[in-house]
Amino acid sequence: MRKILAYPLSVIFYLCFGLTLVIFHIIQWISFNVFGYKALKVSVDWLQFFIMRCLNLLGTRISFYNPYNLSTDRPLIIVSNHQSMYDISPIMWYMRKHHVKFVSKKELGKGIPSVSYNLRHGGSVLIDRKNPRQSLSAMMTFGDYIEKTKRAAVIFPEGTRSKDGVPRPFKTKGLEMLLKKVPSALIVPVTVNNSWKMLRYGNFPMGIGNHMKFTVHKPLEIINFTDKTELIEQVEQTIVAAIEN
Repeated sequence: MRKILAYPLSVIFYLCFGLTLVIFHIIQWISFNVFGYKALKVSVDWLQFFIMRCLNLLGTRISFYNPYNLSTDRPLIIVSNHQSMYDISPIMWYMRKHHVKFVSKKELGKGIPSVSYNLRHGGSVLIDRKNPRQSLSAMMTFGDYIEKTKRAAVIFPEGTRSKDGVPRPFKTKGLEMLLKKVPSALIVPVTVNNSWKMLRYGNFPMGIGNHMKFTVHKPLEIINFTDKTELIEQVEQTIVAAIEN
């Protein structure tokens, strides 16, 4: 019965979701080309808000638990597990004061209204997984940008989305590069739960009635770890320990 109900709700969701992306693509273009980065940032923030409202049409609830008062006077490296594309909007919205930027694969930089435009113009980095030289250079430039602007970099070290919620082992090279290039950053582990259930049947129909949960864990100081491998292992263990089965 739940899956049957998911079909009409998914149609409504995709219509609203697609319309939201198209409308905000136009808003982003005008904002950036006429008023600059600050206006683009505001438009992108509100895009995330309306994407979450689209998810509500599927009966989705979103909880974001962050008991920490994170300063905007220093850069952040937000490290999270990755369960679906719907992880992104809540992180961007609830952490918006930190100017959240993403490490994304280059394929996302074209063809997706709103999303591709922001990735290209909003300060995120697009990497070519098949070209280590390009990836390395892009990550170094991105790290310098985050350090200089005191913004927040989000990285999903699993490298790809978990389709069943079970985390994949971290691929650490990208994170190691950020730790090196953003030495003043605060490391913020985040655990995502139940986002994978949005795609439990595939892209259509969508999963309905899910409770997506985001938990921000105690931030870590890079300077407190002489061994960066130990730091990455602690971050991974913290994130994985809070994943619900």
